[in-house]
Amino acid sequence: QVQLVESGGGLVQAGGSLRLSCVASGSSFNRNAMEWYRQAPGKQREWVAIIIADMSTNYAGSVKGRFTISRNNAKNTVYLQMNSLKPEDTAVYYCKVTFRGLDYWGKGTLVTVSS
Repeated sequence: QVQLVESGGGLVQAGGSLRLSCVASGSSFNRNAMEWYRQAPGKQREWVAIIIADMSTNYAGSVKGRFTISRNNAKNTVYLQMNSLKPEDTAVYYCKVTFRGLDYWGKGTLVTVSS
C-alpha cells in the first residue's frame, strides 16, 4: 500500500521560510518522479514542482527562484524548501507520486502566510 505523509506546514510571516517533507512508504520510489501541488482556499489544485529520478527539477513560474524541491532516496522522502513566502502562497500543499500508472496523494499540510 503506497502512502504519502506530508509535514512541515504552519503559520509564517511574509518573507519567511518553511521546509515541507513528504515521506513515502509501501515501495521504493527512486525511479519515480515526485511532485508537489497546492490548493488555495476556493481555488483549484495547482502544480508547484517536480523532481525526477535523475534529480532534474522544474517549477511553476509563480514559485521559481523561491522554492526548491529535493529528494533523499535513502529515506524515500521529498522536500520543498520555500523561501520568500508571500500571502498568495497560502494553501494546502500535497505531494504526489505516480507509481505503476496510478497517482497517489498525501493528505496535505497547511501553509499559511500572513502579511
